[in-house]
Parts: sequence; structure tokens; C-alpha cells
Amino acid sequence: MTAQLLDGKALAQRMQAELAQQVQTLQVRYQRPPGLAVLMVGDNPASAAYVRNKERACTTVGIASYGKHFPADVTQAELEQTIQALNRDDRVDGILVQLPLPDHLDSVALLNQIDPDKDADGLHPLNLGRLVRGEPGLRSCTPAGVMRLLEAYQIDLKGKQAVVIGRSILVGKPIALLLLEADATVTIAHSRSHDLSTIARSADILIAAVGRPGLITPEMVKPGAVVVDVGINRITDETGKSRLVGDVDFEAVLPVAGYLTPVPGGVGAMTVTMLLHNTVWSYRQKFE
Repeated sequence: MTAQLLDGKALAQRMQAELAQQVQTLQVRYQRPPGLAVLMVGDNPASAAYVRNKERACTTVGIASYGKHFPADVTQAELEQTIQALNRDDRVDGILVQLPLPDHLDSVALLNQIDPDKDADGLHPLNLGRLVRGEPGLRSCTPAGVMRLLEAYQIDLKGKQAVVIGRSILVGKPIALLLLEADATVTIAHSRSHDLSTIARSADILIAAVGRPGLITPEMVKPGAVVVDVGINRITDETGKSRLVGDVDFEAVLPVAGYLTPVPGGVGAMTVTMLLHNTVWSYRQKFE
């Protein structure tokens, strides 16, 4: 048995083509395209690559990009003023602050400045509260992307045992809430959990979102389980070449799992697509 791959890249391309068609129709009706502003601070190479990907994806779908790049020594006050100006800008439907930020900046305070209805990353406390209450609202991009991927492959979650490894506000906690909403029975595990291997092996749906390369080994996977690898880790091999790997030991788990996401080509592509989806959703809410 070899796991079926959950191809996030192919699904993302289909979703972006659908979004492009929507935007083409809607901007005639509303006299402008949707707008997304991504704020980046400093020259972190990984962040710069993510921002380039987001800007390219915006172009593909027809979303106007209002990105701003600040030097590493930008002040908290300057960023807050920029966010407030974007909140007032009628051309902008989505605002995202690219994380991580330099140590002198308070990222939580900045995220809280974003108008909740323009919170493209779904991280404002109001949107997290809507998620907890099961109310409509903007959802965190990576968890929403995981759910859309599971839905596309018609993976039934009702009554299934789901284990989420990782408890971050970015991924672990929101994905647990979304799985609960889909009627799964959810366990959240983390670095302090006792006997992580046994907990993981109980899962019908196993979500790895820790940021530790190769954390999930074959003994931790129930045969036939759905394994979703949210981790993106850059490692350098003995020849000095660097490559991206996930939190799952991909080659070793492939013969055990029923479904498995590759890294790259799995969840990462969906994250960017859900950012575009959120921006278009906010744009429609404003007019409709």
C-alpha cells in the first residue's frame, strides 16, 4: 500500500482559476478589483519569498496589490499608522502583516490594529472569537486550506479521531476548532504531551504542525490514516544543498498512511490561495 497524495498545488491552481473568473465578473459590477496589502519588515529571505509568491498569486487572480516594505528599524508607531490608513482605504479589502517581525515590534498589538473585516489572515481576536462560536467570518489561511484540501478529496471527518500536534494560534488551535466544527473528535498534543507516539497512532486524521523536521515517523501513524503535514522546514544536506521538508518523515510514512500531503506541494500552496479567497470574501461582503 502507498498513500494517495493530497495534491494541494493542483487544487490551489483550480481554486485560483475560479477566483480569477469571479473577480473578472465582480470588478465590472463594483468598478474596481479587490485589493490586498501585505506589510513586510526587514529582509528575511523566507518572508521575502512568501511575499513574492503572494504578489504573483494576486496578479494571477486579478487582485490589486498594495504591498509595503519597511526597513528593519521601522517603529511600532509607524506601522500602526500605516495599518490605520489601510483600514480607511476603500481600495483595500485585505491586510496582512508578514510574520515573523523583528524583536522590537509587538506583532500581537499590530494584528489587533487591523480592521477585523480586512483581516486577511484571520488572526484578529474578533475573527478567532467568531471561529470559536461557529459564526461566519474570516478564517486563518493555513487551517482553512487544510479543511478545503480534505473536502476536495471527500475525506469524511464525522466521528473520526483527529489528532493535532501543535497548539499555535496560527495553526494548531484554529485547525482543532475547524475539525470540531466538522464533527471530528479532536485531541491536541504538543511538545509536553506524554507518549506522543501513542497519541498520534490513535488518529484517523493526523495533523502535524510543529516545525520539527521528521518528527512524525511510521510507528506514530495508524495504517491507512490521513496525514496532513503543515510543517515547512529548510534543511541543508551533507553536500550543502538546502531543501524544504515537512514535520513528517515523508518517504518512511508513505507506505503506512492512506493519504499524505507532500512538502512542498501540499498545504503551503493552499495557504496562499486561502489568503486570496479571504480577500475576495471581504470584498464581496463590503458590496453585498
